[in-house]
Amino acid sequence: SKRCRTTGLVARTTMVDSASLEFVVDYEQNKHLAVGKSVHSDYISAGGHDWRIHCYPRGWVKANNGKYLSIYLYCSEPATTVRVIFKANVMGRHGKPSPIAATSSVFVYSSKDDILWHGWSRFVKRVDLEAKCVIEGRVTFLCHILVMHDNPIPVPPPKIGNHLNSLIDGMDMDGTDVSFTTNGETFHAHRAVLAARSPVFRAKFFGLEAGATSSNIILEDIEPATFKVLLKFMYTDALPGDDRVLRSPPIEMFHHLLAAADKYALHRLKLICARKLGENVSLDSIATTLDLAETNSCLELKTKCIDS
Repeated sequence: SKRCRTTGLVARTTMVDSASLEFVVDYEQNKHLAVGKSVHSDYISAGGHDWRIHCYPRGWVKANNGKYLSIYLYCSEPATTVRVIFKANVMGRHGKPSPIAATSSVFVYSSKDDILWHGWSRFVKRVDLEAKCVIEGRVTFLCHILVMHDNPIPVPPPKIGNHLNSLIDGMDMDGTDVSFTTNGETFHAHRAVLAARSPVFRAKFFGLEAGATSSNIILEDIEPATFKVLLKFMYTDALPGDDRVLRSPPIEMFHHLLAAADKYALHRLKLICARKLGENVSLDSIATTLDLAETNSCLELKTKCIDS
């Protein structure tokens, strides 16, 4: 026989579903079961899962030689990983829980890892149980199951890319300390950001060249559209999605961008360009693409062309 009680409560970061069970075992009838053989309760529900208590009157582990009673909690096929607090004790002869057996543990159940059982192989010594807790041939176990559902405080995704992008959306914003001019178009930027992203700029601004570097740098080998994309990548680590920025045909833009990435030692951007160009290699473009790869020391793109 048994009595079952379920409750539910919500904490700030964790939801707890619980169930309590009085599991009465006919000990006199089952005390001679073989080691590893059990009697069990009916299923009870808690936290969206079905649970069952298994009692091994002569224990679960053969090495204990039948001297201990074992208690285990079984979960019927958890769909996900489940974290549980399992508490168990045994009723004494005076109608109160006995101090000879009172245990509580946190267990993790996972169908993925085939972990469906948890409990205690040495829950109580049989000699103590028989002396203090067997009442009219029966033993009553008091079991509590608390299922913990993680409900973490939500954390928004990082927006550092958006914040840094805002620094260059308005090119005349305060805080810029260097500018670049190419074909009559000027771009304002921050030395610290560029130096952090590119070892070439770091040497130019803070290395031996620093004293000779003007606050306005003239660029003669890069088009404004390409430099704008390059600058945006250096601030956000992403290529812009606005097609209005890409005034050259996309593939041609990646040709120029690969050369710029090589010049300023932007390895990730260089590989992005190489992948884009490699995906668009054709019989008509392979010679040009291979020459581009060799000129800009891009082994990955060169290998892609040769293997095509």
